[in-house]
Amino acid sequence: MTRLSTAVRGLVTTLAALLTVTAASATGRATPQPKAPEDFVSLGSVDPTIIQEMRYFTPHNFVGERIDGYRQPICILTRPAAEALHKAQVTLLHEGYTLKVYDCYRPQRAVDHFVRWAEDLDDQAMKAEFYPQVDKTRLFEDSYIAEKSGHSRGSTMDLTIVRLPAKPTRPYVPGEPLAPCYAPQTERFPDNSVDMGTGFDCFDTLAHTLDPRIQGVQRANRQLLKSTLEDLGFVNLAEEWWHYTYKPEPYPDTYFDFPVSKKSLTSSP
Repeated sequence: MTRLSTAVRGLVTTLAALLTVTAASATGRATPQPKAPEDFVSLGSVDPTIIQEMRYFTPHNFVGERIDGYRQPICILTRPAAEALHKAQVTLLHEGYTLKVYDCYRPQRAVDHFVRWAEDLDDQAMKAEFYPQVDKTRLFEDSYIAEKSGHSRGSTMDLTIVRLPAKPTRPYVPGEPLAPCYAPQTERFPDNSVDMGTGFDCFDTLAHTLDPRIQGVQRANRQLLKSTLEDLGFVNLAEEWWHYTYKPEPYPDTYFDFPVSKKSLTSSP
């Protein structure tokens, strides 16, 4: 073997060793995604009849893009909350309605996404629908955005009621003209929900559950949702007709950050 071939062989061996070390180092740096505790479940495994329209998996939300951490359009909840929601669904089905969830467990990384968006005062792409009368500089002060969310504890959900048979809601097309979330139902973005007086995630005082300006059928619809859920241990957030938390919460002081995905679940179906 010549000196040149020996040198080349040595160089190849050195390069191979370096590649092996680099690959091992990269593997060592990979951080596994956090997993949900065993008592978190997919709502669909507890009650497949509840409609799931997971808004933060889509661009039809106040940010205007899919939110960090939403890897699948599924509702994840603690098992007690999911089972209580199933009981509410049974009651409503007998009356000709079904529940529809817009959001359930929300990872902390999604909340962080909301905070970054709120701090970017130049990004107001979805203002015309979701916060037409609110100055974006006031989103934190008026408590529309916060650095922590009860959703991250796993027992809070955003939901509405749909009359059966449920008609599909057409997909949102990014860039399409927007209508105020408090406009009459025939003018705002179409939703197969009963008329609750505003759309979901409406940053406006008209979204307060018992706002006195909401009367007639709209108020009756809100009261139907409220009374059905409160009878089963849910507590409404007064500022949002769609927001309910099942009590007692299994994790009242823990804010989880595992992704919204079936892969995050460790429980049996």
